Amino acid sequence: MERRDLLKLIATATGVALVGARALAYNTVSPVPLSATKFSQKDVALFNEMAEVIIPQTDTPGAKAANVGQIMAILVADCYTSKLQKIFKDGITKIQTRSKLEFKKEFLLLTPTQRNTLFQALDSEAKAHNQGKHYHIATEKPSKWEPGTDEFTPHYFTLLKQLTLYGFFTSKEGANKVLRYVATPGRYDGALSYKKGDRAWAT
Repeated sequence: MERRDLLKLIATATGVALVGARALAYNTVSPVPLSATKFSQKDVALFNEMAEVIIPQTDTPGAKAANVGQIMAILVADCYTSKLQKIFKDGITKIQTRSKLEFKKEFLLLTPTQRNTLFQALDSEAKAHNQGKHYHIATEKPSKWEPGTDEFTPHYFTLLKQLTLYGFFTSKEGANKVLRYVATPGRYDGALSYKKGDRAWAT
């Protein structure tokens, strides 16, 4: 899958262009140690569990198998503005708080069904939020959450979902075991045979 196709997939799935795309496009994400991200292994484990709800393991690996949580921590620390970092971190806290209010237990203790119910609700709220439906347009102005941006700040669940998709489909597991990947694909073939159900190509 080419980068532009991945960005289209993310935009379609979340209703918003990839947040932080400028940093991902023009800066190389440095292989920083987790300690430099201000996130802990406990945080990464929580991110992995949340990401697994979005991309669960089936007959192919899920987000947790790709350790998407660590990828998320690095991307947030390396590519997000301070405002976006705050939205993401506060959002994780909100998910925990909502889990306790609705199910009387922390997110990690929720059943798979409860996790799906919670995330389906958050996904619907995020889509409404990103369309500006929660703002009073006459009195509220868009917030510049990224240089050159004058759009409303994205919902925290959108950030979580986008990071999960981007991290997974650029991981070894996502590229090799979910998409089809050939390191050196060779010549262009515009008439390559395809049958319904074939996996998309990572390259």
